[in-house]
Parts: sequence; C-alpha cells; structure tokens
Amino acid sequence: MEYVIDDTRPIFVQIAERIEEDILAGRLAEEEQVLSTNQFAAIYQINPATAAKGVNLLVDQGILYKKRGLGMYVATGARERLLAKRREQFYERYVAVMLREAERLGISEERVIGMIQKGAMIS
Repeated sequence: MEYVIDDTRPIFVQIAERIEEDILAGRLAEEEQVLSTNQFAAIYQINPATAAKGVNLLVDQGILYKKRGLGMYVATGARERLLAKRREQFYERYVAVMLREAERLGISEERVIGMIQKGAMIS
C-alpha cells in the first residue's frame, strides 16, 4: 500500500479518502476493522488527533462506526453509500459541467449523446 501524502490537501481528508478507496476496492469489507488512529499517525508521522479527524469524517457519514473498546469498523452498507456519494460527485463534477458547456456552445442533447456514444465505441 502507498502512504504518500499530498501537501496540497489536508492530511485528515486524505486519510478519509484512503479508507473510502479501500472500501470501494474491496480491501476493507463491511464489519471489518480499520487501522487505528495511532496506526495512521505512525504511518503518516502525524498527530493522532489529525488521524482521528479523518476517521471521524467517515463516522459522521455512517461509513464507519465504533465498537467500544475494540476500534473502528466498516458499517453495513458503507460501500453502497460511498458509491451513491461518488455517483453524485461524478454528476456534479463532470456531467453537469459538460451539459452547461454544451448549452453555451449550442450543442443539442442528441449531439452530446452522439459524442458520448462515439467515445464509448473508441475505448
């Protein structure tokens, strides 16, 4: 596993994203324990409070939950919630932006669909 930090974004966000990626990729399954905040702190050489902030982001979203005295675990349905979140982000970041630009350029809906289909055939 790669533990490289991107200096342009908060570390706690990167920790949350790493856990999300592990869940989406199937490296972390529902009801599986995640690394502790102390383990994240050691890996990234950061304060455990910073690591806890990243983990708590996912607790607040219902992706992780705490088992008292045992640690943090992946919640049931976490992967599906993450997929729904990522699909919404995909729409907002790519599809909505593309459709607004197409409208500005006077490209019809049919032409946009044709462009997408053409791209799908190429790949």
